[in-house]
Amino acid sequence: MLQAPARQFRIIGALMRREMSTRFGREGLGFAWVIGEPLLFCFGVLLLWSAIKPEYEHGIRIGPFIMTGYMCLLLYRHMISFSVGALSGNVGLLHHRQIRTLHIFLARNLLEFLGGTAAFIIVYIVLLALGQVELPHNWLLLYAGWFTTAWVGFGIGLAFAGLSSRFDIMERLVPVLTYSMIPISGAFFMLHWIPQQFREVLLWFPFPHGIEMVRDGVFGHIAPTYYNASYAWFMGAVMQVFGLLLLAGAKNRVDLE
Repeated sequence: MLQAPARQFRIIGALMRREMSTRFGREGLGFAWVIGEPLLFCFGVLLLWSAIKPEYEHGIRIGPFIMTGYMCLLLYRHMISFSVGALSGNVGLLHHRQIRTLHIFLARNLLEFLGGTAAFIIVYIVLLALGQVELPHNWLLLYAGWFTTAWVGFGIGLAFAGLSSRFDIMERLVPVLTYSMIPISGAFFMLHWIPQQFREVLLWFPFPHGIEMVRDGVFGHIAPTYYNASYAWFMGAVMQVFGLLLLAGAKNRVDLE
């Protein structure tokens, strides 16, 4: 009974190793760059905001505020952008009997999730050493928020990939759509800071929930937070099912070619 799950893990692991070698080369930094890329982006934004913003924003220190928001936003954007081209870049693998479309997307997204998680930990440790942030107020809530962010990001990535497999223009629209997520993601503001009528509208989107959970886990009662984890997971699941249905059709068309 345990052979089937173990086989799936081996397939996904092999695809992740292949992804690293094709993206970064066998002799390069490999997985280190998966961590280094979000790390450089986050530290760049931290330095910029520290130079132009006051030390505290609504009673919250600017360093940990940017860390909790921007790292979640990067996880969203990376999981979405690397999902869109996953199928077209790995068409040949689908002719192997054991490899399914879902394997390819799981491998890519797990790679981005692990890299983003490692980068988040490193940024947190650096800010902790500098006295910019304390240990999380609620570890489990921090983990839950991070996994919720990844779950929603995986759903959006699958949905956009499925739409891209049906409509060529989607590949051009996805970068625009990911940038349009920034104002509604809650990465650079907290829902408590905005009027209630706008807050209720933003909570219809699944993006802010995971970020608010992460901030609640880090800051605790320092700042009020607003989220519904069940709603975010439900919306993530809906988008995943929607994306997989579209991708199933795409796979059939690839086989026919």
